[in-house]
Amino acid sequence: MSRVYNYSAGPSMLPLPVLEQAAKEMTDYKGTGMSVMEMSHRSPAYDAIIKEAEATFRRVMKVPDNYKVLFLQGGASTQFAAVPLNLMKTGKADYVVSGEFSGKAFKEAKKYGDVKVIATSENTNFDRIPAFNEADVRPDADYLHVCYNNTIFGTHFNTLPDNGQVDLVCDMSSCIMSEPINVSDFAMIYAGAQKNVGPAGLTIVIIREDLLGNARPETPAMLDYKVMADAGSMYNTPPCYAIYIAGLVFKWVEDLGGVEKMHEINKKKADILYKAIEGTKLFHLHAQPDSRSLMNVTFRTDSPEMDKKFVAAAAERGMVSLAGHRKVGGMRASIYNAMPVEGVEKLAAFIKEFDEKGGEI
Repeated sequence: MSRVYNYSAGPSMLPLPVLEQAAKEMTDYKGTGMSVMEMSHRSPAYDAIIKEAEATFRRVMKVPDNYKVLFLQGGASTQFAAVPLNLMKTGKADYVVSGEFSGKAFKEAKKYGDVKVIATSENTNFDRIPAFNEADVRPDADYLHVCYNNTIFGTHFNTLPDNGQVDLVCDMSSCIMSEPINVSDFAMIYAGAQKNVGPAGLTIVIIREDLLGNARPETPAMLDYKVMADAGSMYNTPPCYAIYIAGLVFKWVEDLGGVEKMHEINKKKADILYKAIEGTKLFHLHAQPDSRSLMNVTFRTDSPEMDKKFVAAAAERGMVSLAGHRKVGGMRASIYNAMPVEGVEKLAAFIKEFDEKGGEI
């Protein structure tokens, strides 16, 4: 069977050149006689892998010298607890709830202090980024937490959040490396790897150095950013293979032209898909125009049965994992960095065909 176009929200498709290189090195990595899966994380060979991965990531993301890059385990959801445990000094934090995962982050943080939702779009089923400004942020809050891209609902912060002087903490799990950002605008960024970077099991944290060393006494060592930073992300055995694959993806992005070129391609893909959907009678977009994501395009018909028919027919044509999340319904096309333009063009053509035939396909 030939490879399909995989629109899964995560784990998602990886760049084919990365998979091919990993396949070549599967049983013998650079003459070591073993797979990266088998080698000690303390070995010289693996030490070179993790250091090169971090160095490439720093170049691609233009990470300033006063920020640490950590390769951690536990998924982005573990950071929902790690963030307040490490960053709450006054015991106050503000959250913007713009979707499922920012809501979960808020609920987790509530266990550790005075945590306030300053804005939410829950009343419109998260079809937009909620409006707020600096005046809504408590000046004595330790940080403001946002989720930059909402995978389930297909929304995205298309302008930098107005956080004033309060440190900005951001979950970028589904959009990291997809667009240029100024890392210095954020106190901390975290992201699960399984959408835009690599296999599930790796979480990336970018954190300003002055925020290290303030963890609450009861913070587990595995959640203490300073412990992890001091150990070079190797306090325990890291997710070795996931880091190796991530390093190959970082190099793939760099060779392509960096995040700037990636963003150019991503805008082209999203434009093709949004225009195709807007040009139909059957399909409707979930996200409001000023909040639409480049990574996750959410859409549906007026009939759940028609939606299922579309998803099944698309799968027969080699376009899989298009079913939307139960909280939105319909369809969701996740068109992360590794999704080629050709895949989006194929989906756009099928949307047009399905519409012209009134779903009788």
